[in-house]
Amino acid sequence: MPARILTYADTPLVRQVLARDPVANVFVSSRIDAGVLNPIAPGLVYGTPSEEPTALLHLGANLVPVAEDLEPIPAFVEAAGRRRTCQSIVGPSWLALPLWEALGRRWGRAYSDVREVRRRQPLMVIDRPPLIEPDQRVQRISAEDFESYFAASVAMYTEEVGVDPGTGRESSYRSYCRWLVGEGRAFGIIEDGRVIFKSDIGAASGSVAQIQGVWLEPSLRGRGASVPAMAAVTEYVLADYGQACLYVNDFNTPAVRSYLRVGFEQVGELATVLY
Repeated sequence: MPARILTYADTPLVRQVLARDPVANVFVSSRIDAGVLNPIAPGLVYGTPSEEPTALLHLGANLVPVAEDLEPIPAFVEAAGRRRTCQSIVGPSWLALPLWEALGRRWGRAYSDVREVRRRQPLMVIDRPPLIEPDQRVQRISAEDFESYFAASVAMYTEEVGVDPGTGRESSYRSYCRWLVGEGRAFGIIEDGRVIFKSDIGAASGSVAQIQGVWLEPSLRGRGASVPAMAAVTEYVLADYGQACLYVNDFNTPAVRSYLRVGFEQVGELATVLY
């Protein structure tokens, strides 16, 4: 049986599914908060074909599965369809990778041809004060510092994802960065009018906030500067949320070590497929 599109009427059941793992599911939870169950909203959420869905699939710029086992994958493959609209597949590695492989078998190169597959990304969380003295220079980014913050964000995105996100006045990435600043979700260190460190709250729901977009000026790397800076960002986040989480590529050993020094602990493993 095919998965069905979920609507506002399904909200209580969707919340129950997401509550099984609030940290791993914070992105999808944030999309529910933003109203994605509205049929005219950007993106869709599918549920397993029972009256009470036990698994979910967020389908937008990111394809994100939520499930306790692999049983829903065939239904989710059909829901995603032969015409790929997502830019990435993200989820627990044990679930996201089999979903990607099944999509490739069913629909071919639209899904099987990728730019990169990041198979192991430790999911880390902290719910107590950081172990490292925070860098007091970290502050919320204001509108006055937006252009420098945006330049740092573009550098981060290009370095991390491997493509330029677009820098034009009407680009969606610029609008997204303006939204982060306007919501007080962007943090950084500013020296001589230039952002030399930045980080953001990329998704938040309930008591969980996910940190993303961490970037340090390349000339400052390797000196331990990111650890106290991340400790300061963590303090900001924990002032408003019970838990701060993030995920990082396993091959980025310096970053993993930095987060461990701050006090983050690994609680899971994600994978990302990039198109």
